[in-house]
Amino acid sequence: MRFLYAFLCLCITSFSFAQDNLKYYLPANISYNSSIPKPESVIRHQVGEWHITHDKLVQYMYAIANASDRVTIQDRGETFEGKPLVLLTITSKDNHNRLDVIKANHSKNTNSDNFKSDQPIVVYQGFSIHGNEASGSNATLVLAYHLAAAQGNEIDALLKNTVILLDPSFNPDGLQRFAYWANTNRSINLNPDPNDREYSEVWPGGRTNHYWFDMNRDWLPVQLPESRVRIKTFHEWKPNILTDHHEMGTNATFFFQPGIPSRTHPLTPQLNQRLTADIGKYHAKALDKIGSLYYTEESFDDFYYGKGSTFPDINGGIGILFEQASSRGHIQESSNGILTFPFTIRNQFIAALSTLEAAQGMREEILRYQHDFYKKARQEASAEQQNAIVFGDPKDAARTYHLAEILDRHGITFHELKSDISIKGKDYKKGYSYVVPKNQRNTRLINAMFEKRTKFQDSLFYDVSAWTFPLAFNLNYDETISTSIAGDKVEDLKKKTGSVLSKSSYAYLMEWHEYYSPKALNTILEKGLRAKVAMKPFNVDGRDYDYGTILIPIQNQKLDKDQLYDFLTTVATGSAINIYGVTTGLTQGIDLGSNQFRALSTPKVGLLVGNGVRSYDAGEIWHLFDTRYNMKLSKLDVGRINRMDLSRYNVIIAPSSGGFNGGVVKALKSWTEKGGTLVGFRSTINWLKAKKFINLELKTSDRVAKDITYEQRGNYSGAQVIGGAIFEVEQDRSHPINFGYTNSKIPMFRNNTMFMKADKQSYNNPLRYSKNPLLSGYISKPNLDSLAETVPYKSKRLKGGKVVVFTDNTNFRAFWYGTNKLLMNAIFFRNQL
Repeated sequence: MRFLYAFLCLCITSFSFAQDNLKYYLPANISYNSSIPKPESVIRHQVGEWHITHDKLVQYMYAIANASDRVTIQDRGETFEGKPLVLLTITSKDNHNRLDVIKANHSKNTNSDNFKSDQPIVVYQGFSIHGNEASGSNATLVLAYHLAAAQGNEIDALLKNTVILLDPSFNPDGLQRFAYWANTNRSINLNPDPNDREYSEVWPGGRTNHYWFDMNRDWLPVQLPESRVRIKTFHEWKPNILTDHHEMGTNATFFFQPGIPSRTHPLTPQLNQRLTADIGKYHAKALDKIGSLYYTEESFDDFYYGKGSTFPDINGGIGILFEQASSRGHIQESSNGILTFPFTIRNQFIAALSTLEAAQGMREEILRYQHDFYKKARQEASAEQQNAIVFGDPKDAARTYHLAEILDRHGITFHELKSDISIKGKDYKKGYSYVVPKNQRNTRLINAMFEKRTKFQDSLFYDVSAWTFPLAFNLNYDETISTSIAGDKVEDLKKKTGSVLSKSSYAYLMEWHEYYSPKALNTILEKGLRAKVAMKPFNVDGRDYDYGTILIPIQNQKLDKDQLYDFLTTVATGSAINIYGVTTGLTQGIDLGSNQFRALSTPKVGLLVGNGVRSYDAGEIWHLFDTRYNMKLSKLDVGRINRMDLSRYNVIIAPSSGGFNGGVVKALKSWTEKGGTLVGFRSTINWLKAKKFINLELKTSDRVAKDITYEQRGNYSGAQVIGGAIFEVEQDRSHPINFGYTNSKIPMFRNNTMFMKADKQSYNNPLRYSKNPLLSGYISKPNLDSLAETVPYKSKRLKGGKVVVFTDNTNFRAFWYGTNKLLMNAIFFRNQL
């Protein structure tokens, strides 16, 4: 048996690479233009022999574009690591000569009541948004070659009737990281043993981008550079079909949509799912032909509009998810036999071709679907002719701006607020608020972004069940106001500028409300300047100042008063905040020399990373510090932490994790007891509790399944998961953890079932879930009852230091701007907690 097994592996290896392996992938009986370079002539290996690196992938795509009049290539931007984000446009030569006309006519199909069927269909094909799901990007080598070089009436008809937008790598940084891993661990004699190092990436793996984000959750928030270029392309073209090529577990087969019918978002038309199923018949036929197993209408859903396969569904297109069983390297044992990398590539390529076949075969029907989608949307919008949404924060222009920025990226029209108003007890200030008319083409997308939903057909979700944007940004908003409050249409969105409003010889004051105030304070402290925080409100020179106001005195600074003014002017401009000079320390309330102004020190922050840490959570924190607040953050690998000098840090953040070994416990406890502040998130709380870093009580569930069959057990358990919903939390604004917030309640995102009991002393519960906390999303009744009046935050002393814990992710997916300041408050005001 061992000999037979070895012989089979040798045959697979030899078959894959000992010949022109393009024949393994390409359709039979098609001739190819010899002037078009084959992949191996450029990348110096055959497709599937090695994992393609992003630099070689781009090199080949440029070679194809240079050699073929069917292909043009566009460099649309770059990743955090500077890798190009390229897009190929593939269509007939004649179509290329009038591409602007085709794009304009395609756009008219979404804006006019008149339907024209005599135009090409637009198909956006995107690959490997998860970098370690690499068969997709590797398949683009074959796909690009085939579309550029294939000859005959069939390809001519396809290219005449189709504009193909080929995005060969949604995630260049992750693809490069994974290719390095797979290739550096590849043996000459391919080994399918799943225990081999090749199939177990080191932390954080290649799935994510540079800052460890899952970019397939960013289509709607659009916070990352890779997302921004593809969303710009999407809205320029409004593709009829968008495909998103992924991988799944090694023991699976191949999945294509539609997914589970009951888990489709209610705003998605039913016809969308029927057309998806009709397209699926083309995939089935193609996979049947090569003998590949597959399934559909299971596992995956079409609910969250922030995924590549679902985002098109709210934009008049049809999104299709492909999931291929992954070899996770070059060859691996599976329950379906030996799974080779070339096999996975071939399935992705075949699905890409069947998509194009479906697009051509169903062209008029799909074009009409998109036309009718927008026609009906305009009718819905017209019924709300005078209705609009207003959102903003009278104390924070930056958070308001960043939500408007997302609307702008999605082509949504909005206006300035005509004048200051108050609606239902909420204030809206001109320059700090925007008005969104509902009567516009993208009205359905607006509804998807702003809706609050608490009723659902199904209780299971593949991803989050709520993402209401004004709640994520913690902004005041109202969906029932008139367009009469709208001022000028915003044509060129610009950030509010900051300044020092008056020069002082006594002191400067900076309120803590603005989103970028932590960036400003950190810059001030890093300069070696003295700053204090106000523990109580006060009034000076006729202006009210809230909890958390920052005081920068003139005396005993390393800069003289003129230098200080110049420096603070630079700080205010760079952080888009206002700083006020005052002439006296005598106030109404606490005077500026009061002990209620507490001295602040520069944060020296470490972030635990490495095995056991949830990389998504760690990456969100790294991204927040590095790209938003310009704060230095040391990433501390837990495998080395007991050999580090931790005295360099006064704050260490422990993202969500399953806990760490004894050496980490000893090092962190010793450091904390000597005066450090340890900030723990989510599941790390269990470890901190077990290792006696902090004493707290957690609620436990005593649910018992009754009348649940064996077949139903998965659905029952799944219904108890909080996949991602939004809840109301009551705030004690006098507590330093809440400095900078202006309302008595805040929306918080939660996707776990950790319920922390409140302290008996009410003043120790500055954040507390309300009695009826659900604002948007799904939660089971038992979990909702358990959550009510629990707390998401605690802070307790550990000898000379502090342990601060949050049950919830305050930095979720980079777009949850509304709770970022909770973490910043824990860092800057750590000695006041």
